[in-house]
Amino acid sequence: MAKQATDREDRGWWAKLRPTLSSRSQFGNRLGWTKILARAAVISVTALHSACSTMPTSGPSAASVRDGVTGSVSLPYALVHVTPDVVSVLDRNSTRIGRVFTDTRGPTEIRLGIGDVVSVTLFESMAGGLFIPLDAGSRPGNFIALPNQAVDTAGNITIPYGGKIQARGRTINEVQDAIVKSLKDRAIEPQAVVALVDQRASSISVLGEVGTPSRFPANVSGERLLDVIARAGGPKNQGYDTWVMLERGGRQATAPFAALVGEPSNNIYARPLDTIYLFTEPHTFLAFGASGQQGQFPFAAWHLSLAEAIGKSGGLHNDLADPASVFLYRGEPRQVAEQLGVDCSRFTGPVVPIIYNINLRDPSGYFLASKFEMRNKDIILTSNSVSVESTKFLVYLRMIIGTVNDPIVAAISAYTLKSVATGGAVNAIVAQ
Repeated sequence: MAKQATDREDRGWWAKLRPTLSSRSQFGNRLGWTKILARAAVISVTALHSACSTMPTSGPSAASVRDGVTGSVSLPYALVHVTPDVVSVLDRNSTRIGRVFTDTRGPTEIRLGIGDVVSVTLFESMAGGLFIPLDAGSRPGNFIALPNQAVDTAGNITIPYGGKIQARGRTINEVQDAIVKSLKDRAIEPQAVVALVDQRASSISVLGEVGTPSRFPANVSGERLLDVIARAGGPKNQGYDTWVMLERGGRQATAPFAALVGEPSNNIYARPLDTIYLFTEPHTFLAFGASGQQGQFPFAAWHLSLAEAIGKSGGLHNDLADPASVFLYRGEPRQVAEQLGVDCSRFTGPVVPIIYNINLRDPSGYFLASKFEMRNKDIILTSNSVSVESTKFLVYLRMIIGTVNDPIVAAISAYTLKSVATGGAVNAIVAQ
């Protein structure tokens, strides 16, 4: 009887627990399908977003840079792979005075101009001529000195009995010959000596950040740019931040001051009417992406190569960078872009945006980088490796899946614990 009562009691427990177990099983199945669907949805959505470049990154990927050459709608640009020919073209077009003004002749003869003051002395071979009276024996010599006169606005000087003599644009010797020619039919074997008293039209101006900005006559013996700058007191500031601009005949050329010292071809002869302007402009470049450091860096030198710039920014990040995807952003003059082989038909304006790509996986790329000259405001971008982007995507995916999965696992665990707590004999009944 006792056993029958126990069996009836156990069957009562089982009857009460069976709906609970059935409900739990159905709940588990529903949760399982929910987890599967949630994960599939997360994977799909995340993959879609990754294709749209929504993953965190420090700059465009290498694929984006290469694809943007033809697909960019905001600003078209050209992609140029750095080769020895490219480095050669850029070197020929670098900012140097000697490459703009290629006149390597020596000192230029001084030519008279408007405002120059000259003295004229006239000689005759004997007395009784046009200028020397018969009593010249009592005179110290057979000559007469005319009052100093300036070259007038028409470019002439006046000689008695000779009339207007063109002086502007002529050398001293040419003016002397012109005076003699105008007097030879009147004076006795005339000779003329012309001297430049006050040189005003053939001066050189040195302005800007020099010791004594001034305007002074050009030296007849000839002076090079460094000599002229020295006459003005030399540069005020450190040489590597100082730039020299030469204006001559409506053309301009600019070069670092140190380039005049380090490259003698830039230290050309100064010419009359030259204007030399010295100014200070610290040059900087920007580094972004998978470099050791990111930010703005000063050149701190008059010449900086791409290899040195990468070193200044901390080199390439060993765990992130793709050495084959180092890019340099720069605007090049249209004529330089054409020399580089860029199709400029789709670009407007005198400046063409160019992205240079150098491959530092190739050992020879470091030689090219050491010869590639940096310019002011250049931007260096080092793209992440593809493996880094994949790893970031997987970590992001795992975080999303964990965020969805963890509450579901917690709910199942809580439900199981509650069932166990309210039905301690479940295991024993199930075993039977």
